[in-house]
Parts: sequence; C-alpha cells; structure tokens
Amino acid sequence: MITPDRRWQDPTLPVADRVEALLDEMTLAEKIAQLGSRWVGNETPATEQPDPDPAGTHNVAPLQDVLATAGKLTFEEAVRHGLGHLTRVFGTRPVTPAEGVAELARLQRVIVGNSRLGIPALAHEECLTGFTTYGATVYPTAIAWGATFDPELVERMAAAIGRDMRAVGVHQGLSPVLDVVRDYRWGRVEETIGEDPYLVALLGTAYVRGLESAGIIATLKHFAGYSASRAARNHGPVPMGRRELLDMILPPFEMAVTLGGARSVMNSYSDVDGLPAAVDHWLMTELLREEWGFTGTVVSDYWAIPFLETMHQVAADSGDAGLQALRAGIDVELPETIGYGPHLAERVAGGELPEWVIDRAARRLLTQKAQLGLLDGDWTPEGDGTVELDSAANRALARELAERSVILLDAGTALPLISPERPMPKKIAVVGPGADDPRIFMGCYSFPNHVLPRHPELGLGFEVPSLLAGLRAELPETEITHAPGCEVRGLDRSGFAAAVAAARAAELCVAVVGDRAGMFGQGTSGEGCDAEDLRLPGVQEDLLIELAATGTPLVVVVVSGRPYALGEVHPRAAGLVQAFMPGEEGAGAISRIISGRVQPGGKLPVQIPRKAGGQPGTYLQPPLGTDSQGISNLDPTPLFPFGYGSAYTTFEVGELRISDLEVATDGEFAVTARVRNTGPRAGSEVVQLYLHDVLAQVTRPVRQLTGFARVWLEPGESKDVRFLVHADRTAFTGRDLRRIVEPGDLEVLVGTSADDLPCRGLVRLTGPVREVGAGRRLVTPVEVSPVPDAAVLDDTVLGAVLLDPAG
Repeated sequence: MITPDRRWQDPTLPVADRVEALLDEMTLAEKIAQLGSRWVGNETPATEQPDPDPAGTHNVAPLQDVLATAGKLTFEEAVRHGLGHLTRVFGTRPVTPAEGVAELARLQRVIVGNSRLGIPALAHEECLTGFTTYGATVYPTAIAWGATFDPELVERMAAAIGRDMRAVGVHQGLSPVLDVVRDYRWGRVEETIGEDPYLVALLGTAYVRGLESAGIIATLKHFAGYSASRAARNHGPVPMGRRELLDMILPPFEMAVTLGGARSVMNSYSDVDGLPAAVDHWLMTELLREEWGFTGTVVSDYWAIPFLETMHQVAADSGDAGLQALRAGIDVELPETIGYGPHLAERVAGGELPEWVIDRAARRLLTQKAQLGLLDGDWTPEGDGTVELDSAANRALARELAERSVILLDAGTALPLISPERPMPKKIAVVGPGADDPRIFMGCYSFPNHVLPRHPELGLGFEVPSLLAGLRAELPETEITHAPGCEVRGLDRSGFAAAVAAARAAELCVAVVGDRAGMFGQGTSGEGCDAEDLRLPGVQEDLLIELAATGTPLVVVVVSGRPYALGEVHPRAAGLVQAFMPGEEGAGAISRIISGRVQPGGKLPVQIPRKAGGQPGTYLQPPLGTDSQGISNLDPTPLFPFGYGSAYTTFEVGELRISDLEVATDGEFAVTARVRNTGPRAGSEVVQLYLHDVLAQVTRPVRQLTGFARVWLEPGESKDVRFLVHADRTAFTGRDLRRIVEPGDLEVLVGTSADDLPCRGLVRLTGPVREVGAGRRLVTPVEVSPVPDAAVLDDTVLGAVLLDPAG
C-alpha cells in the first residue's frame, strides 16, 4: 500500500509530480547519493593498490594516487543513502546471462535494503558493437555502419541490441559515438560512423531510435570535440574554434537529441581551445539544454571528473573537480563516485554550492528512474537469465550488416572469383596476418577484444570463423593453402618466405591485412591505439609488395578500423576490398563478396588515402585544404573518395531536374536525378546529393553531403531519386558566430561519390540573410520512385540550370 508520505511510488501520478514529492522527502545526503555510481569488481584488498579499471577499459594511471588516498567503502556502506548507477555488472568479467541477472539482483537488493528510501540503481553497460558481455552478438563496428549508408538497417540492429540488454535488466547503453572523424590516425576512428556530419547524424539518430525503442536509454558520446585532437593523440587538446565545432562536430548530437529522443549525453575527455568539456557551461547547459531543449541526464565519461585535477590540472582536488563539473551541468559521475561524494553537502553548508544545483541533477536522474519503473516500490528483480544473447535472428542481422558494409574498391582482373568471364582458380593461397584470426573482425569494445584477453582460457565465447575458414566453406572444391607471412604489427619478416612460396604455388593469392583492435597500445586500432601515419601497421605493406612480385594475381582484403594509404598497393593488386571490422559474421560476408555470390554495396564513410603522410584530414575541406596546385608539395587527393564503392554491375546517374532556380532563404527546392542499372546483375547504388556554396562570408567546404538514398535496381531498371532541400540545410556559422542562411548561388551536385558527380546545376537563394537556430530543418527528405519504360522528362526544368561537369 502506498502511504501519503510515499506518493512518489504511485505510478498513476504524473512523473514530474512523483519526482518532486520524492525530492521533498529526501535528505541532502540522499540527493547527492543519486549523483554517484559504483563499479562492483573494482574493490581490492586493503593491502593492495586499488585497480581503478579491472576490465582494462581505460588508461587510468593518473587516478592511482587519488584512489589510494580516498579510501574505499564497502558496497553496503557506499549505498546507505542510495545510489545513482551500477557500472557494468555484465561487462566487467565473463558471466552468463543467468549469472549476470543474479548478480544484478543481488546488488539491487543490497541498495534497496540498506537505504532508507529503497530506490534501485540504474544499470548501464557498453554497446558499441552490440551488448558488451560474454557470448553476446558482436555486430560490425560503427565505421562499418557508416559504410552501409542505411539508417533503417542500423535502427533494426540497435533495437535488437536494446532488446537483449533490457531482457537482462540493463537500463542504459553507452552508445552511440557521434564523434565526426577529423584525422584518420586517431585510434577511435573504428568507433565513429564516418567523416561527414550528416552521415553520422542520420545513422547515429537511427541507432538512438532503435535503442530507445527497446526501453534502453541511449547515451550520446563524446560531447564534444574528442575526435579532433592535435596529431590525433587520444585525450589530446583540441585546437578548434567555435565555428568548426558548431558546423562539423555538433550537428550529429543536435539531431540525435531533437529528432532521435536520446535521453543521455556523455562528456568528452578533451579540452577545446583550453576548456575541458566537463566544465564547459556553454556546452552542457546553454547549448544542450537551453537551445536544444535536452531534458535527460548528462553523465561523465569514466573518470573524467577526477581527470580535471590529475590530467587537465584545472581543479585543485577531486572535490573541486566535482564542484566545477556539477555547476557546468554534468548530472551523474561514472564509473565510481569520487568528485560527487559526501563533500558536496559540506560545500552546500559552507555556501559554495546552492542546493538547487544538486536538486537539478537529482531531478533529472530520478525522472529517468520513474520512467523505468524504479520508483514504483516493492522492487522485484528484473531480467531473464535464460535469454539467448547470440540468437539466430541476431546472427542473421549481423550477417546483413556485414554484407552491406563491405566495400569493393576495385574488382580488378580477379573478382568475382565465380564468373563466366574467367575460370575458377583451382588453388588459392590465403595469406597475411589476418587470414586465420577471427578477432580482426571485431572492434576494441567487443567483449572478445575488450575483456577476454584477460581470460584467454575462454576463447571468444562463441563460434567465429576466420576468413581462411570462411573461404574454405565458400569454395569447398578449391584447394586453399595458408601462411601468415607476418604479424599485424612488428618488424619480423621471417614468415615472408613461406607466404611468398605459397603464393607462387597458387593460381591466386588472397592477402588479408589491416588491424587487430585493442586498448591503450595493445592493438593497432581502438582506444589509445593512435597511429603515427597511415601506412599499414608493421611490415604488412612490404609483404604485399613481395607477394605481388611473384606474378600470381593478388587480391588484397583490408580489414581495419581506420583507412590506410593504399597508393603503393592498389597498382599491384588484381582486386581490392575494404572491410571495416564487420563483426562475427565478417568471414562469411567477405567470402561471399569475393566469390561473387553476394553483390557488394558498401560505400566509403571515410576516404582511402593515397600516401601515408599526406592526408590526415577529411574530404570536408575549404578551398585551401584541397590540392593547392603547386603552392604546397603535398597533394591531399585521396586514392578513393568519400562515398565511393564499386559493384559487380554498373550504374548511371543523370537527367538532373531542379524544381526552382530561385528560392527564398526560407524556402525549399526539389532535386531529382535518375539512376539506372546498366550492368548485368541486380544491385544497389547510393545516390548522393552535395551542395557547394559558391560565395560565402566565411570559407566553406568545396562540397558537403546534403542527402543520400540507397536504391535497389534490377538490370536495366531505372528509378527517380527526389531530394527535398530546405534552405535551412545550407545554414552555416557566420563571421559573428550566428548560424545563418545567406543569399547567393548554390551549386547542386548529384552522383555516386564526392568525386563522381555527373549531375550539376545551380540554384540561387534570394532575400535577406536569415538567422536560424533550434527547430531548423536538419534532414533532407528523399523519395525513390520507379520509372516507367516510356517515361519522358519535363524539359522545362532542364536547360539553364545545368553546369558543365568539367567546370
């Protein structure tokens, strides 16, 4: 029975009323307790130095002194006033679903039983490549989602991940990463969706919708600027002005908040122009909440609050760090309570901190607990320990994503292997350091690469074939030999001779090179695994050159978390394939695309550089960032451009139509182009719309993605793709840092990559400069419609709008 003093337990009352009733009932200590977290499994005997990171997830050496002197309460003592979050009950060590559900229930019972109000904690987990727990499906990495150019598919994946997490009692997922790639050398490129803000925004928002549809709170990270650190060094300072932040980094977060309904945001570790994100009131409060209308919780990245003292050196101690972060707008400290401890009550009593600041943060978290049913009273354990976390349905979805994400860079003379144009090779050598290693398919936040390296006796936790095994299954009548040649990293060339001999003895050589994900230098890709340059790690490029010298046709398969410079490799290859860590179904997906049984359709969410040191940046460059025609001796032109991807059929895009040649700065216009499958096989093409602001008050990118659609076509079939472009989609941050739509000419470009744009026209925006802000149009709607065989274009929309593609 709900008593009058516990009205907050009544689920029939509005959430806001329940939360206010609870806040009225809580002591200051109980409010503060809701702002903290606990990572069970983090405790060590008193005689030992505490390990702040038992799962090996973060390099937290600067915290050792802080934790050693702070003292560690028992769990029962730590939760006597309640607790905000439980950290990674499933993701810290290998547990079965039944064991994880039981442990989560045990911890919640302690919290409920040892605190006066009996409010359970909110349980969060990582989910960057699927639910990061033992035996759960490992989907492709986020950079591979970007390669699909398919928001609907990403949303379905996220919904499946969310259902699995919710089935075992998890409430919040620390994903998606919405950092926009600015330098390919950064180790966490694999966790990003790509280098274009609109691509990242659309797919990231789709992920949010999917996760939230399953009742899981999605957490946007890392807010904001983390991916633009100087020299791509993890946690490095970000030398970025406000304009670049607003136009390139923040749009994905804005869309995910305003259109996706994300309920949580996580701060970036980095400082931007000298100000750490964790203490940036403009970012966390003025922009996020007051302008965008975000009402959820802001949680700290792991240890980000004590890092204000130990790494940024802008706080006197951990208590001062907590005070600054709370004032800026961070509501909950993860993964342990250090800066948000009981000292906050002393700060309130001493007049340093108004109690309403604590109420503000507690209100936000308690609102989410109410939405999740955690305030209803009579708490009962959540979760089903019998759930199958790597179900057949999950694997089928992982397979679809993997196949959609693999990018055929060049079919060359060898691909597909099964073709009426050439005999099938009877003997194939499969070589390279990734050929017989299934871990190369999985990102650094997959459980097999994230936690299981500390438990080698457990293997991967489920069956994942290597590409060698995948090709043997795909080509059962072909003799396949194997030699690794070298390791992913290191300088050992002793295996070259065996690999070269295998290649010489075969009719075709398939070389599998690239990355193996790890954490903090334990891999060649992943958090803290930044690259000095964009040459393939170790001696892999040298191996490829020697293999090519044998004269045996060489198919190169790059499985990586970042793009590598392939200018020396491409001319020597008889086929070139890029796969961005395609997950547990990667072997089958790549094998089927190599054989030709599956039509490749992946598109590059980042460029492929030509040279290892000449192109750390992205395609979104102003004029001075492009080829400077002799002013610099470095040519940044990529080997393969953003948006590029080939197929075993051909497509033609043409017949541009623009609805209006003059449009007001608050108007809209339609851009239509026709895409036709001109080849022999069914397949899909991604039709891409770019805009170029011909003359602006600040430098603008020479072209920027404004819309896209994946179109499925039978041989000979045509479809019309219609983009509805509102003038808001041309907005940028002007000289006075106001976001504006400016009158003037816009070049309209349609094609199949950032460099293949055969359709070009011109639209003039007319009227006054218009300031835009929250509520502006963030999406370009797209319609795809069939074209009757006898369709005739309306000539009135052609003519003067068209530009010479060469000009």
